[in-house]
Amino acid sequence: MSDRVVGEDGPSGGEADEVRRFWGRLGLPGLVDVHTHFMPERVLRKVWEYFDGLGPLTGGLEWPITYRQEEAARAALLREFGVRAFTSMLYPHKPGMARWLNDWAVDFARRTPDCLHTATLFPEPDVEAYVGEAVAAGARVFKAHVQVGAYDPADELLDPAWGLLAEAGVPVVIHCGSGPAPGKHTGPEPIERVLKRHPRLRLIVAHLGMPEYGEFLALARRYREVRLDTTMAFTDFTEDFRPFPRALLPALSELGDRILLGTDFPNIPYPYLHQLHALERLDLGEEWLRGVCHDNAAALFRLGAAPAVSPGGGPPSRTR
Repeated sequence: MSDRVVGEDGPSGGEADEVRRFWGRLGLPGLVDVHTHFMPERVLRKVWEYFDGLGPLTGGLEWPITYRQEEAARAALLREFGVRAFTSMLYPHKPGMARWLNDWAVDFARRTPDCLHTATLFPEPDVEAYVGEAVAAGARVFKAHVQVGAYDPADELLDPAWGLLAEAGVPVVIHCGSGPAPGKHTGPEPIERVLKRHPRLRLIVAHLGMPEYGEFLALARRYREVRLDTTMAFTDFTEDFRPFPRALLPALSELGDRILLGTDFPNIPYPYLHQLHALERLDLGEEWLRGVCHDNAAALFRLGAAPAVSPGGGPPSRTR
């Protein structure tokens, strides 16, 4: 695996320096990562156990967790990397779970000002009510996980919630592609049914829609508010089993203003730096890379300007 700067005791300080040099070379004030996971510790431990056990939703792949640290250490490391803003992607796998996850996320956002207040949802009778409560409480992004939740995103129970989020302009990061393993309701067709009803819904398709890359890029062409995140795409790990077709690189370039950096930190089987180098080696140009790594998400979430920081300087501004 390339970019190996993680030792037996966790990430080395050298990785943080390299990450800062990466965005410093681009003249950026830092990074914005729209796909990072923070959730109640007991829930996260269960997620890690699932990866350790090679559960079916991992596609049976060996998946060592690179950043298996306590919550405060993980947040501190993102700051060392120079991540201006990140998310607390969390998701329910059964009814009755989303509301208490959202309650936890309110507290996490309060004590973590550089986290974009994140919420989640599930198809259940009270979904419109608690989504409305989360938006009123300041949620800036939602997470939906069609694969883990095993639900149809076009379920009628979700329709009022999608409408509410579309009206509020709150983006939704949604894992809806059929990778690393397909689910009953994954793929582009259920998502297009949602978008036909709510064309202004700001969906951010996780993992570039892996492995239905072309189909989800086509959806982004048809629906102006559809975006995609780069989570795990183009890395050596993913290219081994779900490679991105090089014939689609022109489409990726054309839609450059709607591609956002995502990483899946901390649940990745390689160093954070490798995701950045994987984007760089696409050779789509520095303007594209600046947009993906910072500017597109900064505009979407209205982060405001931040002064450029030298790669060896202090932490970047995290103006919200």
